[in-house]
Amino acid sequence: MLEDDFGREVSGVRVSLTDRCNFDCVYCHNEGLGDTRGPMEAQDDELTADTIVAFLEVAAEFGVDSVKFTGGEPMLREDLEEIVRRAPDEMEVSMTTNGTFLPGRAPDLVDAGLERVNVSQDALDSEAFAELTQSGAYDRVLEGVEAALDAGLEPVKLNMVVFEPTAGYVPKMVDHVAENPGLQLQLIEYMPELAGHPEWAIDIDRVHDWLEDRADTVEHREMHDRKRYWIHSSDAAAESSGTATSLAASDGGIRTEPVNNRNSGMVEIVDPVGNENFCANCHRVRLTHDGYLKGCLNRNDDLRDIGTTKESMRTAFRETVDTRVPYYGEYMVETEDGEWEINEEYIDTDGDRAPYEYSE
Repeated sequence: MLEDDFGREVSGVRVSLTDRCNFDCVYCHNEGLGDTRGPMEAQDDELTADTIVAFLEVAAEFGVDSVKFTGGEPMLREDLEEIVRRAPDEMEVSMTTNGTFLPGRAPDLVDAGLERVNVSQDALDSEAFAELTQSGAYDRVLEGVEAALDAGLEPVKLNMVVFEPTAGYVPKMVDHVAENPGLQLQLIEYMPELAGHPEWAIDIDRVHDWLEDRADTVEHREMHDRKRYWIHSSDAAAESSGTATSLAASDGGIRTEPVNNRNSGMVEIVDPVGNENFCANCHRVRLTHDGYLKGCLNRNDDLRDIGTTKESMRTAFRETVDTRVPYYGEYMVETEDGEWEINEEYIDTDGDRAPYEYSE
C-alpha cells in the first residue's frame, strides 16, 4: 500500500464514470472539477470499461481494497453492471447516485457485486427537491431508495448537503431515517471554495449541537474526527414538552418549534471544512471521468494522466500519491474574510492538463 509524505496510506479510490447528469443541483461541484457537465450523450473522453477495470487492477496491486463509483450520475453508464462485475474481487464496491435509475437495475447491480449505495436526497418535499436539483424526479428517487432496500443494499445512506437553502429540512430528514431502520443519513458540510456562493454556508457546529441534544448516543470516530448520532424511537422529555430545537434555513441559525420526536436511526456529519483531522485521515485518491488522477478533492492543478497501459497507470498512481498535499489549514488557508487561498508552498508540480474551471 502506497503512503504519501504525510503518512497517509492510500486504501481507496473514487472513480467518476461520467460527468453527465440528469440533475443540475445548485450546489454541485462535480467531484471538485467544477461545472464540467455537457451533453447527455456519452462523450469520447469517457473512459472505457476496459480502461476502468485495468486501473482498478493496478490499484489492487498497491493494496487498494475499496472503490466508490461516482459521477456525474454513474448510472447513466449502460455498462455499469459490467464494470462492477469486473472489479477486483478483493475490492469493496460502492456507489453514489441520485437514485433515479435504481428501479429495475438495483438487483442486477447487487448480483454484479455492488455492496453499498449512497443516494443523494436533500429534501422530503417535491417542490423543495425540484428547486435544489432542477429536476422533477422526486418520486423516482423515492422509488430508487426502495428498490435499493428491496435488492438488499441495506442500510441505504442518504446524502444531504447542509447549507442555507437546506438547513431547515434537516429535522424532517432526521425523523425520516429514524422512522425507517433501513436508512441512514449523511449530512455533508457545504464547501463554498468548490461550489461558490459563500453566503450559503452555515455554521456546521450548530447542526452538531442540535443533534447532540436529540441523540440518545453519540459515537465519536477518531478517523476524520467524525461523529455519529443515534436517535432512538422515543424521547420522553421532548414528547412531553412537544418541542425540540430545529434548524432554520433562513439565516443558518436555530429556532424552537414543534417537531415529531419519536425517532430511531443513525445520522452522521461529514464536516471537512477547517477539520484538519478529516484530511489527516484521507486515504483515497480520485480518478476523473476522462482519465486523470486527483490526489486531493480541492486540487486540480496536478492532474495525472493514467494513459492506456498498466505501466503508465502505475506511474501515474505513484506520482499522484507522492505529490499529495495536506488540506485545510495548510494547503488551503482561510483568510480573515472567510475566503480560502492556496498555500503556494505546496504548488511545486505541473499536471498533465490544464485545471478544470468552475463556471456558475
